[in-house]
Amino acid sequence: MSIVGVVDVLRGKPRSPVGPDGRMALADHFRELRARLIRCALLLVIAFFVAIFFYDQLLHLVQNPYTQAQETLQKHGYRSEIVVRDATGGLLLQMKLCGVVALIASSPYWLYQIWAFVVPGLHPKEKRYTRMFAAVAGPLFLGGVALGYYILPKGLAVLISFVPKDTLNLVDFTTYFSFLMRMLLIFGIAMEIPLFVVLLNLAGIVTGKQLGKARPWIVIGTMVFAAVATPSTDPFSMLMLAIPMLILFALSEVIARIVDRVRGRGSHSTDQWADDQISPL
Repeated sequence: MSIVGVVDVLRGKPRSPVGPDGRMALADHFRELRARLIRCALLLVIAFFVAIFFYDQLLHLVQNPYTQAQETLQKHGYRSEIVVRDATGGLLLQMKLCGVVALIASSPYWLYQIWAFVVPGLHPKEKRYTRMFAAVAGPLFLGGVALGYYILPKGLAVLISFVPKDTLNLVDFTTYFSFLMRMLLIFGIAMEIPLFVVLLNLAGIVTGKQLGKARPWIVIGTMVFAAVATPSTDPFSMLMLAIPMLILFALSEVIARIVDRVRGRGSHSTDQWADDQISPL
């Protein structure tokens, strides 16, 4: 394939006329999708090799929560060491770590590619909601990941402390890395839940009044979720996840009530009566 052909494949330019509303032929949609997937794959490969160059720094960043937990445990007489069991474990760990970092580092680009591919088929109202989601979801997710990274050393220390003091605890690095990624993902997604509540309100599915009535159950559900999701059994880790979620839930209820008032879904709206109920009028 010539250079011009490669450029055409990467651009994914439609060959048939595009309608005024952005409609394209099915073949052009597939060409566009192929071009976006190839561009995302190329960026992932580039980010992967860049991550390999910074592997030592990334490894220190991943190992830091365990190192902090290890220092805390040693003060109380516990012994714990991190190990790589298999001959190929080091190579697999490097590939996995650099792959995850490449996926995260390139996420703004491939998320944009998904957005740009979907946008032409959305209505103006839907575009406005998705823009708001894209602007808020990223910082909330990163904030949840940072919070999970902050409390993880204490959670690890509590979990390892269940091992008897006269027993050496060996932690497989691959298993530890998977555990780390899973916990950071849980904390990141947990911060997104109140945002989905606001989107449901904007879509007219739930109201601020309904959220107010369900507030006690939201508090109980949040505490149960935090207790199950956190890596340790100590109340500190649970509260560090539950309190930000409850604050965000309270903020989402306030936003929902404001939206209801602006849209006339408040006390003067007919939405407050059921379809088979007689209104005071």
